[in-house]
Amino acid sequence: DAAVYDLGNGEAIISTTDFFMPIVDDPMDFGRIAATNAISDIYAMGGTPIMAIAIFGWPLDKLSTDVAKAVINGGRKACLDAGIILAGGHSIDAPEPIFGLAVTGRVQLEQLKQNNTAQVGDKLFLTKPLGIGILTTAEKQQILLPEHQSLATEQMCRLNNIGSKLATHASVTAMTDVTGFGLLGHLTELCQGSGLQATIDERKVPKLSGVEDYIANGAIPGGSGRNFDSYGLHISTLTDKQRALLCDPQTSGGLLIAVRPEAAAEISALLKQHDLAYESIGELHSQTNGTTLVEVC
Repeated sequence: DAAVYDLGNGEAIISTTDFFMPIVDDPMDFGRIAATNAISDIYAMGGTPIMAIAIFGWPLDKLSTDVAKAVINGGRKACLDAGIILAGGHSIDAPEPIFGLAVTGRVQLEQLKQNNTAQVGDKLFLTKPLGIGILTTAEKQQILLPEHQSLATEQMCRLNNIGSKLATHASVTAMTDVTGFGLLGHLTELCQGSGLQATIDERKVPKLSGVEDYIANGAIPGGSGRNFDSYGLHISTLTDKQRALLCDPQTSGGLLIAVRPEAAAEISALLKQHDLAYESIGELHSQTNGTTLVEVC
């Protein structure tokens, strides 16, 4: 999820960057989401962020500087929520708005979490519900119901800071955040890196309210199909609904966590305590089939 530099004293520096064009209309929300998404890579490796600088492109001939300030303020808000400062950055005149962060974090090497160190028997957890791509597509299609208007934004603005707490648990063997490749893409990567296969129960996967109805109404982002095309050969047979949900591209999605089975109840309780999705969605086992890495039931 990020680059790691060993300081040689038992501690390491984590460095990451991420940026994108607007996915919501409100400029402050855009800034918060982009910043929260960038900071997530630090948490996904069990680290604690210590500083961020901005990456900012703005079409000065099309949008006012007042709107630009709102984007920056949104990014600053996310940094403050994470306990760090937005310490500067670089801006350019660009054809389209672009915003993100380069983030620096720190971690004790013995607590570093990676996506290629899971073990046979591990239980899988996902801390945030899926469906961000589906709800934002429904909004573009003007079929998003009023009661669902803020759901995706609320999830995208929520920090994955639980990752720093999970880092202190040796029973958490692997961790990554679920973003543009969808749950199945990031789980496939975890399985490939760890030399394992996974079984997940789609019924236990957390999902945003209304997602299944929006899928039925065709609110499926184009990225879902591209995702499946890139890793579908490693996935068991899926229904159309399962493919739409489990391949849905997430922005600032939750953490996918592999946990030793004897500690699953403890980690579940910790997630519940922090108002996160806390039910195990599946488990990992030895590879038995050369191509299928994820079995969905």
